[in-house]
Amino acid sequence: MTARIFIDGAVGTTGLQIKSRLENRDDIELVTLAEEVRKDASARADMLNSVDVAILCLPDAAAIDAAAMVTNANVKIIDASSAHRVADNWAYGFAELSPGQRDIIRHATRVSNPGCYAVASISMLQPLVSSGLIDADQGLSINAISGYSGGGKPLIADFEGGTDSETPFFVYGLSLAHKHVPEIQKHGGLNVRPIMVPSVGNFAQGMIVQLPLFADAAAVYDALASHYDGSRFVSVVKANDLLRIEPQALNGTNELRLHVCEADGQTVVMALLDNLGKGASGSCVQNLNIMLGVDEDMGL
Repeated sequence: MTARIFIDGAVGTTGLQIKSRLENRDDIELVTLAEEVRKDASARADMLNSVDVAILCLPDAAAIDAAAMVTNANVKIIDASSAHRVADNWAYGFAELSPGQRDIIRHATRVSNPGCYAVASISMLQPLVSSGLIDADQGLSINAISGYSGGGKPLIADFEGGTDSETPFFVYGLSLAHKHVPEIQKHGGLNVRPIMVPSVGNFAQGMIVQLPLFADAAAVYDALASHYDGSRFVSVVKANDLLRIEPQALNGTNELRLHVCEADGQTVVMALLDNLGKGASGSCVQNLNIMLGVDEDMGL
């Protein structure tokens, strides 16, 4: 059967990426609103309640409003915003989080797609906390750099000929309250809020997230490798022989690669991914595939 899919916010960065991954599939019918009624609440509500899956690519407040418009119990929602990522009645859309997470997503009617920094951080934290290699009560620092596409159209314009076109990179989130931190803490299994001050570099896509630890590297590698054994999209490698890691190396994919570096009892785990792939639209399509009961890597 063909599933009817509506992307609410299809003209934004994430929405366009999701659309490009879905538009040539014969198992999906992408439905759209005419431009003149795209922002009309009544027309949007009718559309949202007429499809099999609604994908919300909206600002947080608008995503909350859109989710509330859905009164048809048969409609499933994937929310790509950060509005519902720590909500108890929403499934968290990181399929590799735990052995049972795919089934949770498969049977859910409401799925919250992870944030880019969050899915990278949680991919490192959750296996290490659950295995006891990280104490849930210890303080941690997470370092990260992302391409400017993560900031949406305004930041893209700033870097591509605008005010930041000559800026190599900048650090932000200086209030130590980045919007991804609550989901990192919750789904990473931490009792203490981690410190995260990310950076934006002068490149469009790609991301590296680093987790420094005083821990045995062999045990860290083994725990991560065991957790992701057989995973289609997440891999674990020993990185000491690498000369460097490029943030753009996995662009255009739904891959997430964890690198383990070590020396003298010090370990750094580094997550490499496309912030618009596994960090956004790729994860969304992966979750959609799980919810539709088709091959998880279809379109990816």
